[in-house]
Amino acid sequence: MSKELISNIVETILNGYDTYISDFKQITLRIPENFKNRDWQQLHANHRERLRLYKDQLKAIITTCKALLNEKADNKEVWAKIRESYFHAIASNEDRELAGTFFNSVFRKVFPGKLIDESLMFYDLSGTNEMDSIDESLFRNYPAQVELHDAFTKILEEFDFGVPYYQKEKDINFLVESVKKVILSRYKATKETTTQVLRDVFYRNKAAYLIGRTYLGNKWMPFIIPFLHNEKGIFADTLIFDPNIMSGIFSYTRSYFMAPIAIPSQTVNFLQSVIQHKRPYELYNAIGFNKHGKTAFYKDFTNHLEQSEDHFILAEGIKGMVMTVFTLPSSNIVFKLIKDHFEPPKNMTRQQVKEKYKLVGLHDRVGRMADTHEFENFRLPLNRIDPLLMKELKTNVNSLLSIEGDTLVIKHLYIERRLRPLNLYLETCSLEEAKHAVDEYAKAILQMAQANIFPGDMMTKNFGVTRQNRVIFYDYDEIEFLHCMNFRAKPKPQTYDQIYASRPWYEIKENDVFPEDFKRFMIGRQDVKAYFIENNPELFDPEYWSGIQSKLKKGELIHAFPYPESMRFRPEETV
Repeated sequence: MSKELISNIVETILNGYDTYISDFKQITLRIPENFKNRDWQQLHANHRERLRLYKDQLKAIITTCKALLNEKADNKEVWAKIRESYFHAIASNEDRELAGTFFNSVFRKVFPGKLIDESLMFYDLSGTNEMDSIDESLFRNYPAQVELHDAFTKILEEFDFGVPYYQKEKDINFLVESVKKVILSRYKATKETTTQVLRDVFYRNKAAYLIGRTYLGNKWMPFIIPFLHNEKGIFADTLIFDPNIMSGIFSYTRSYFMAPIAIPSQTVNFLQSVIQHKRPYELYNAIGFNKHGKTAFYKDFTNHLEQSEDHFILAEGIKGMVMTVFTLPSSNIVFKLIKDHFEPPKNMTRQQVKEKYKLVGLHDRVGRMADTHEFENFRLPLNRIDPLLMKELKTNVNSLLSIEGDTLVIKHLYIERRLRPLNLYLETCSLEEAKHAVDEYAKAILQMAQANIFPGDMMTKNFGVTRQNRVIFYDYDEIEFLHCMNFRAKPKPQTYDQIYASRPWYEIKENDVFPEDFKRFMIGRQDVKAYFIENNPELFDPEYWSGIQSKLKKGELIHAFPYPESMRFRPEETV
């Protein structure tokens, strides 16, 4: 193997990564202008473009590397030398962990069989993420010696969105009163007290977020300030201290933030001090580096396997017609495999199901759809597979399975966060909990609709309940764009034959939807069904659904608040 060939391969991969990360940053830098101009359609278009970048850049690199390596593409000794040379090339990079993940992607696509081999890939490549070494240029400092009012005045002046604030002095007073009520009522500032705010503004949907922390009471106390922009100007919408709400803002159910991250690992480390129970892979996902998030997740998962002894089993809930789903009880994830054959009335193909998952990946998930990681040739220890699960796998997804020694290899699967199926939750929860859950269920459906997503199969078994009792949709095989659906009221029967007809006497087209029928199947629990129907009448009104469609056709994008609207400083203001 010539040094020239190794050098050419390394240079090809590095150039590909550099082009990807440069394009990633250039697209991200467009977002403040979108926010400034309230150009929400272009903001979403830029978001989708950035999501497609990684795979688009990989295609050319893979083709070039295959041509350069030719018959040596499956030679592990060659790849070991390529890896070593690549490591030396990226070792001093501040984003070396992302560059390592890019290498992994190329290796898996070029090496025959999509091999996962940790000795030839990068799974332990850390970034510059030691807590004590966080570069101070990443954040702004506001010492305690400055009066609270003056500190917020300075923050609003330094974070200039390029257009006037709507009511700047009122914003400052709102923020000051929030701090006094929530923080200074319990803690007293000292000479050590300081506030740090990340310089990077985090944009998503119609909001811009400042992320900060204050050292008070011998600990860091995190906060988030969301800003909105309507026709009156920029305004601070609220001040968030609640860790559960902050966790929800960075949730796996929401789209990735758009922020010009300079040093990803240090930003992740700062965010971990703000949202403490989030794993690094979750935060890499949240800030848009979801491919490295996948790498970090895989390392977490393999570590968990080594430290646990339980067996993989079928996930709880009603078995799906399209997916076989299993889990590891000691973890918080599920594994979803597309079945070899679908029973009627399902009449789609495996590729069509994959397309539905891609659609969700590129769409605004508005806090109501779970993010997924897609894997190929995923390896699990055979002795950890429960016999009942193995039987189920061989029956339903046998074409996706192969056994290599003591390892089960799954050719294709999705991994999602494990949730309690809503139908099972409703079987055991109290009446008050059930009322909250069914209201959440209705909100989930309508918030997805406002984001132009129609779930299709709206049975409660396709929704899950999070640890914060939010209801999330996770079954994507029947989703459609809402604007493609035709919402109708049922025609009233006029004749005896029509009244007693055994099947619909009127024409029903493929995308026709009759919302009044939802009452029959949506909620099975009798002591909450009447409450659900009475409290959520818009769900069953075809005109309400058509009204959402009209707004979407006009190009309106409805902002989904990732925090209770009761927290807003100005609840009357829309965006």
